[in-house]
Amino acid sequence: MNLLVNIDVGDLAAAEAFYTAAFGLRAGRRLGDGVVELLGASSPIYLLHQPAGSAPAPGAAGRDYARHWTPVHLDFVVDDVDETVGRAVAAGAVLEGGPTTHGWGRIAHLADPWGHGLCVLRFSARGYDALATG
Repeated sequence: MNLLVNIDVGDLAAAEAFYTAAFGLRAGRRLGDGVVELLGASSPIYLLHQPAGSAPAPGAAGRDYARHWTPVHLDFVVDDVDETVGRAVAAGAVLEGGPTTHGWGRIAHLADPWGHGLCVLRFSARGYDALATG
């Protein structure tokens, strides 16, 4: 099985600039006028231009790109959390918490310019095994 990540954005050019500057991703294919494929992560990320107010499904509330909560978010696993957070904030992310260090590693919580929550993290040598039980 393969995983593809899709991120709705209100401004495709600005989203491409943000994700390439913040996380070192690179543009791959352009699928028509409304989709940019980003490469360089473990799974391709597709930026999908969806205007604010447009409905994601029939009868659903319109898209709102203010900071919002969703049960799904992206974790970017990197070599240097502080350096990546600096790049992300310079590119337009909002730092919402951290970076903090835990037994399993280091993490910072951010939001992209379209309100999507994301984390930047680096695992310690033990990683999640530091939390494992049984």
